[in-house]
Formats: sequence, structure tokens, C-alpha cells
Amino acid sequence: MDPRFAQLPKSLQERSREMRLGDDVPALVAHPDWDGGTQVPAVLWMHGRSVNKELDPGRYLRWVRAGIGAIALDLPGHGDRYEVSYQGPAKTLDLIAQMREEIDGVLASVRELGVFDMSRLLIGGMSAGGMVTLSRLCLPHPFIGACVEGTTGNLRHLYDPPPGMHGRPWPVKHAPASVARLDPMQNLDGFEPIPLLALHNMGDEMVPIVGQRLFLDALRAHYESRGADPTLVELHTFSETGAPQEHAGFGRYANDAKNLQLEFIKRVAGVD
Repeated sequence: MDPRFAQLPKSLQERSREMRLGDDVPALVAHPDWDGGTQVPAVLWMHGRSVNKELDPGRYLRWVRAGIGAIALDLPGHGDRYEVSYQGPAKTLDLIAQMREEIDGVLASVRELGVFDMSRLLIGGMSAGGMVTLSRLCLPHPFIGACVEGTTGNLRHLYDPPPGMHGRPWPVKHAPASVARLDPMQNLDGFEPIPLLALHNMGDEMVPIVGQRLFLDALRAHYESRGADPTLVELHTFSETGAPQEHAGFGRYANDAKNLQLEFIKRVAGVD
């Protein structure tokens, strides 16, 4: 048994399986009742940089107890495919590019399992995992909703904020064309309107909220241009959470954040 799996709560271990999905992507897959024969909705979830899919197991346990499956993936260079070079910010674009291309193969494997309702899949992630999520949603996909935390769909301003924008440039430089290819803000035409929940700390020192606000405003305008309701895009913020750098989680508001996310997922997936 993987040591990280062994550290999961017993009740989650009993409902979870370690798998390789798609093109050998390590996954932690949880189902409310593997032997019950019921196909349930599920969330494809991706963690942030420098951690792994087993992080924050309470999230998955909440979903499973609500009748929702969890499909948690290790990002490239992380967890069961750990590489030192991926732990720093220089490889983030490579990570996003690789992971978003791996998702189709993952979904094919999930379909073969036969235990998830493929018409009720959501996607989400935190920080780098959220960047993958928003970038992937600019391409054709089967997801009915998305939830992200402490992330941005505005990569251009994350890496190179304009004069006067609150925040700081990241300590890496990327060619503008490389950023543009993956940047949701620069690829909104492909973003089909679906419910989206974004959670963010006001004082986030790693991914400043100002860039994400600009993206979400642009996304709402895009929804309107497609005849969709702009209120499908939701942003909930927290202040002075006590989380490390106001980025890694929601500190004293962690329970509130998880409740908001769970209620969003249940509503979108049609779970009572």
C-alpha cells in the first residue's frame, strides 16, 4: 500500500482505489459504493504545485458521503510521478500543457470503469490544478460544471502584470506565445458556458485576486455574448484566513469553503 494512501482516513480508504488512468496518470478514485451498481456523478480534481493527489482527503470524503465520486489526479512531476524540476514555478506552463492533454485519456478510462455517470462530470482544481481546469475548458469537453480555488484564468497578467496592477511578477519568464497558447483569458472563444465556482483569498500572495477578477469579468461578458446567464460564474472571497501566504487553503474558513463547494457540486450535478 502506498504510504500516502495509508494515511487517508479509514472511511475514505474503504471507498477508494489507486489507479492509473489514461496514459498512465496516477489517480485516487473514490466511489460511494463500488459494488452497488449505481453510476454516480463525479468530480475530476487536480491539486496545486508541490503537493499530491492525497492532499486534503476531507474534501473527497465530503463528496463521497454526499453520493459524489472523486477522481483525484497527480499533476505531471508530482506525487507518484515526482520530478524535482516540477516543484518550482519554471515548469508550470509545461505542467498545464501536459495535464490538459492527458484529460481525454483519463476520461476514456473513467468511462470504462462503468461506475460514474459520464453525463454528470465536473472538473476542478486548486492553484496550478485550477489553471489546468480553466485552460482545459477552452477546448471541447464533457463537463457540466467547474470549481476552482486560489487560481487564475489570466496567465498573462500572472506572469507579467501591467504597471499599476497589484501583485508581483512571478520569478520566471515565459515567451508570450507560450503563455497565450494556454491562457484562458486569451482563448475565451472556446469556453462553453457552464456553471463555475471560484474561491479565492483576498490577500493571496501567490496568485493575486486582481488578475482572476479580470478573467471572471471577461468570462461573464463572454457568457452574455453566447446568450448565457453571466451569474453562472460565481466568485466567493475570504479575508485574513491565516492560510500560508493566504494561498494554501482557506485557514479558519476552510469549512466554509468546503461547504460552499459541496453545495455547488450537488446543485450542478442534481444531487439532493
